[in-house]
Amino acid sequence: MQTFLRIVDAGSLSSAAAQLGTTQSTVSRRLQALERSLGLRLLQRSTHAMKLTEDGARCYERAKELLASWELLEADLRGASNEPEGTLRVVVPHAFGQQLLVEPLTEYLNRHSRVSVEWLLHDRAVDFITDGIDCAIHVGEVHDPSVVAIRVAEVPRIVVAAPSVLGEGDVPVHPDALARLPWLSLRTFYRNELSLTHVDTGEVQPITFAPRLSTDSIYAIRSAALKGLGVCVASAWLLYDDLAQGRLLHLVPSWRAAPLPMYLLYPHARFHPARLRRFVALMKETIPSALAVAMHER
Repeated sequence: MQTFLRIVDAGSLSSAAAQLGTTQSTVSRRLQALERSLGLRLLQRSTHAMKLTEDGARCYERAKELLASWELLEADLRGASNEPEGTLRVVVPHAFGQQLLVEPLTEYLNRHSRVSVEWLLHDRAVDFITDGIDCAIHVGEVHDPSVVAIRVAEVPRIVVAAPSVLGEGDVPVHPDALARLPWLSLRTFYRNELSLTHVDTGEVQPITFAPRLSTDSIYAIRSAALKGLGVCVASAWLLYDDLAQGRLLHLVPSWRAAPLPMYLLYPHARFHPARLRRFVALMKETIPSALAVAMHER
């Protein structure tokens, strides 16, 4: 079963063999033995591709739980149940994974020398079972009841634009003045409308617009804003240096878009290995402070 999981995670028998320090023929024999013992075909293989069968997908899910339980039992019997070890596979949004969360990740690895981390950056929804993911850091609301979702922080968002977008005009102080300006949209969170809330009065002002550019990348929308293509709403922590250097202007500074919740996600299971438990505990502790530091709220 361990070899089967490694084959699926590695994507091929040859890669699994390299990771396990054995031969491809040995890996193939182990897979065949497992399939014979179960009486099921777990993988469909051709010259150029490999994919799980329906039975294989079910086996993969259950095998992960079974082996995790075995690891806990083994560690407990050895008196080392609290010593994290093994590989942790984590999915993180691009911007956070490249910048904001590298420091907490470094702290985690420094604390736990027997753990290695696969730090996978993408912004799409996570399939924990198919992709073999242990944990995900997610920005935005969570609607999947099959996962544990721990809210760890809120990400403030502000309205910005390059000085060239305003021309000779003053910096807008009320959302009504934004309607005449060109817009950019971060389609993951808004497309052609959003609402701004006054930080003191709580007044809510809706805005509608036809964006000149839509993207699903916060880096792309920041770059487009820096080029003067339009107004955008984005995470305040990512824009701080641009604002401080005058490359971007903070528009309607008394108004904010609703902050985005940030969650730690992982599948429900009877047992979770120490490497996951320690990672979740440390991220709960360090993510809020990392956001504060990024926004210079020391």
